[in-house]
Amino acid sequence: MQVMVNSGKHVDTSMEFKTDIRGRVHDKLQRYEEHLTRIEIHLSDENALKSGAQDKRCKMEARMKGRDPVTVSSDASEMQQAIDGAMNKLTSVLDRNLGKNADKWIH
Repeated sequence: MQVMVNSGKHVDTSMEFKTDIRGRVHDKLQRYEEHLTRIEIHLSDENALKSGAQDKRCKMEARMKGRDPVTVSSDASEMQQAIDGAMNKLTSVLDRNLGKNADKWIH
């Protein structure tokens, strides 16, 4: 499963930050690994250089083998909160799409 992290021009993301996100996403979604080809993560700051509540956005798209991709997003005041929110939403969507027995399919 490939995990790609993309960020907008107003989002400061170091290589260490991107590596951390990839690791967290892989750990959280590893039980679905046989069913996923790629996870794309898009980070953005909706208000650019201005501050504001709920202006950080994380959008995650999961590419599943033999199925249409699914996309979720989460907005928060901090990027880590937006990432965590999107991961939780994506896990719920994958549970619904792949079924509660997905763990049994993976060896």
